[in-house]
This record gives sequence, C-alpha cells and structure tokens, in this order.
Amino acid sequence: MKVLLLKDPKDKESGPDPYIQELGLYRFEATLIPVLSFEFISLESLFEKLSHPESYGGLIFTSPRALEAIKICLKEKSKNEAWSKSLKQKWNTKPVYVVGKATASLVEEIGLSPQGEKSGNAEKLAEYICSREKSSSSALLFPCGALKREVLPTVLREKGIPLESITVYQTTQHAHLQESLSNYFSQQGIPASVVFFSPSGVKFCLQHIQKLSGDFISHIKFAAIGPTTAEAMEAAGIPVSCTAESPTPQDLAIGIQKALHLHNCSVPK
Repeated sequence: MKVLLLKDPKDKESGPDPYIQELGLYRFEATLIPVLSFEFISLESLFEKLSHPESYGGLIFTSPRALEAIKICLKEKSKNEAWSKSLKQKWNTKPVYVVGKATASLVEEIGLSPQGEKSGNAEKLAEYICSREKSSSSALLFPCGALKREVLPTVLREKGIPLESITVYQTTQHAHLQESLSNYFSQQGIPASVVFFSPSGVKFCLQHIQKLSGDFISHIKFAAIGPTTAEAMEAAGIPVSCTAESPTPQDLAIGIQKALHLHNCSVPK
C-alpha cells in the first residue's frame, strides 16, 4: 500500500530517510515530496548572540531549520574557528532545550547536549522548561522561523521566564511542489494514506491534493505527525484518521497501520 509523505527528505549524507525505512518494515511503499523551501536570514546577528553565551540562560530549538541556520553560520572558516572548544563548553554549562529527537540529533552534531527531546511538541516543551527555569534566570535564546507558533513564548511569558527570540528563517512553498504532486498522482495513483508534517504543508498542499484525487479523496486516510498539524488539518476540513503519538517514524507507522485497519500485517519486532 502506498503512503505519501509531505516532508523534506533527510540529508543524503545521513543515509536513507527513517520514515521511508520504518514504513517499509510495515510493507508500506512510502514516497517523499518536499513541500517547503527555506530562506535563512539574520545569520550575522545569530552568530553574534551565539558568541556570547554569558548573556543567556540557555537555548531553545523547536525546529531542525534553526539548527541548519547555525550550521550555515559555522561553515565559514573564520566562524568555525570562533566556534571553539571553550565556547561549546560554556554553552554546555547551560540547558539546550529541544522539542524532539530529530532536533536533538542535530544539536548533538554541533557539539551540544540536548534535553527535553521526549516533549514532542511546543506545549509539552514549554511545561518542561517551566519546571526547570526560574523567573530570575537570564533570557533563553530562541532561534526560530517567521511562522513560529506563539504557544511556547506565551507560556514562558506567563510564568515570567525571560525569552529572546530571533527569526533565522522564512518559509515558502517549494518551487516544484505542484509539479511533484501531479507527477505522483498520475504515475502512482491514489495513495492509501497522506501524511502532513506541518501546518504549512496543509496550507500549500491541500488544494492540489483535492483537485488531483477528485472523488477518490474520501478513500485516503489522512495522518498528522503531531497535534499542531492535526489542528491545522481539522481547521481546513480534512478528516484526521490518525495522529502520531510522538513525532517519530515508529509511532507514525503504527498509527497509519491502525488507521488502515491492517491488523493482520506483520509488525516488526
């Protein structure tokens, strides 16, 4: 059975995409179609802030793209030299909060130690941070996207925990999205399940999918990677057949299997 994943592929250097791998274990034929493009901004300002860990109480990352922005900063030779062992050590004396395992992995790649990766969404991460921070603490530095939700900043503000946000990327529709979707539906047909990975994905893809699937759209089981995306789907009038219990390949595969009522499928041990 075919599953359409509306997300960017994992970096080729990191090996096969884990969602395709995991769904393959359940005998699903998964295909990725990139939905979003990102423009990185304010990188000089970001690096300046990263160079002064003494000014902050810690870091918050709710998106892999924020880590990509940092990695772009560090790629330049002069800045790589500045990102010294002593600077990493200073940041590692402070908490580095992350929303999920994917973001945690990228934090580790730049030499920092993440915490809170089991949170899974901004609401739970905010609760986690509030249980560990005091209102008298230095501000937490929060590199984020232009479309960030206000849940986490609002919760921290209500608890009196200082936060300094810096917008480091903007989100737009992928240039080849409509063409890729058209090619998929004409060549592969109607998928058994379509998975959305972000509210932006819902915004950019829904109209095209409705047009391409026609009357057969009722046959598709729509899945969400998390509650925020599920809310966006429901607001757009999409019936949500399943929401991954946590934003991992394993939980998504289990959710899709249940949604498709494939109880007789062999489950990997």
